[in-house]
Amino acid sequence: MIHQLIFAHPKPGMSEQDFQDYWVNVHAVEYASKIPQIRRYLIDLRIPFGIEATNKDPLFSGVAEIWLKNEEEQIASLQSKEFLEGARRDEPNWAAFWRTVGLDTNAHLLFEEKSVSKNFHGIKILIMVKRKAGISLEQFRESMLDNHASKVMKIPGIRRYLQGHVRDSFYTIGESILDCVSQLWFDDMESLEIACSSPEYKELFIFNTDRLFESKYIHTMVVKEKWVIGPESR
Repeated sequence: MIHQLIFAHPKPGMSEQDFQDYWVNVHAVEYASKIPQIRRYLIDLRIPFGIEATNKDPLFSGVAEIWLKNEEEQIASLQSKEFLEGARRDEPNWAAFWRTVGLDTNAHLLFEEKSVSKNFHGIKILIMVKRKAGISLEQFRESMLDNHASKVMKIPGIRRYLQGHVRDSFYTIGESILDCVSQLWFDDMESLEIACSSPEYKELFIFNTDRLFESKYIHTMVVKEKWVIGPESR
């Protein structure tokens, strides 16, 4: 299964609120959700948080999470009438397509509390990273899934933890813009604030004590989830 992440930004002159409303209530319903190959479809809507709360022009204002069965169905989705004459054609109405970043990832669910159901939403933080120069992709992935993950799971209040590793196809002719997008779920904003203030979080993502990441390319975004198709696959 391909877990695709599409990071999007409002078109010029459009507020973040209007951008998010159009995405959820128009684009997702009338266009994107009609692409037959999409098995699940989730929209992550940015919530201003921490330093980002004062940023009038954040990197992104939302993320589409799309699940596709395989590469063949992904190609078919991009060639479908629903995409070419629907979702793609509608994109300039709300998104700055030149600022869009798309990543295909392999998802690794590393932790989930037993009490968490598939319908659990809560608050989620996305942590986008690029590995440090000199670390091989294989070494980076192994470290992320082993030593790094064990430390992340000590951050207080985590309800669910997923790593999305960018697929090999994004390295065919060069480097991917990012190597991994981690997702950490919490019950609410208060729980998230406690987590981000914890020594465990600061050591890993602020002070970068693992030395796995290029510090200037560590980006975070706090979001709330809006399911369009799912959480069960259609």
